[in-house]
Amino acid sequence: MVKYKWPILGVLFVGFATVPVWGSEYVLLFCLLYCLYLAMSQMWNLLAGYTSLLSLGQQAFIGFSGYAVAVLTNYYGVYIWLSVLIGGFFSVLLALFMSLFIFRMRGIYFAIGTWIFAEMLLLWFSNWKYVKYGTGLFIKPPHPPSMTTIYYASLIMGAGATAAIYIILRSKIGLGLMAMRDDEDVSEAMGVEIFRSKLFCFMVGSFITGLTAGVLYVFQIFIQPYKAFAIDWTVILVFIVIIGGIGTIEGPIVGTFIYVLLSQWLAEYAHISLLLLGIIAITIILLAPTGIMGTLHQKTGFAILSPRRL
Repeated sequence: MVKYKWPILGVLFVGFATVPVWGSEYVLLFCLLYCLYLAMSQMWNLLAGYTSLLSLGQQAFIGFSGYAVAVLTNYYGVYIWLSVLIGGFFSVLLALFMSLFIFRMRGIYFAIGTWIFAEMLLLWFSNWKYVKYGTGLFIKPPHPPSMTTIYYASLIMGAGATAAIYIILRSKIGLGLMAMRDDEDVSEAMGVEIFRSKLFCFMVGSFITGLTAGVLYVFQIFIQPYKAFAIDWTVILVFIVIIGGIGTIEGPIVGTFIYVLLSQWLAEYAHISLLLLGIIAITIILLAPTGIMGTLHQKTGFAILSPRRL
């Protein structure tokens, strides 16, 4: 099967690209959410699975970029997709600012540092008159895009994020990242530039997460600080990556499908959905400690998008 990976991936991409032609409204919605969550989970996997940057504050980039899109379209009439791109760059600037402080930390302290930044942004935006405090903003672009256009934007983000991870991991930087994952101190002694590699991945992760969040809020047309900066975002990403297989490219692909499917089934139990997801995650971890794809790779060597160069 691995031998025919490119034809298989090509068929899958064509299938997703033609969803607006053959799919129902529900299928279109499902695939749209799948692509957006896939992009964000791939970025969290890049940080936690390859650079040991355990971020609990990805919601900082999601909310910051989402508000950038809302403000630019509402107050300044900026073209919607240009607003999304600017939101991505704002996320990078935020990541650079955060790195001045949190890159002095390691392990759990880094994770707490990212979470604290997200909470600070939540307090700031919920008490800022310019963005109407905690009541939120509607995203009203001068020329609203169609559902089909938004879907293709989400497809670009999902496929683009996966391709970006694959390219990065098969590059010279990727070799350093995998060495860092195995033993950071030894890899540094062998000449791997730890700080620059981590900062590069942190900026890439923030940029693609910001772009994806922009597309998400164009679809949702409303942003509110208590949802945009909620830690629920990181909980979802952790769930996806852990059950799929952290440190594998295929892990988020499988984990995202499971999450979106479960979230649709659990929609009527919204008040306990996170609890149910937690129970499911614990069950999968007990059966497959390294996630579905991680365990499959360990036992059979199966990997479609392997970063290893033959």
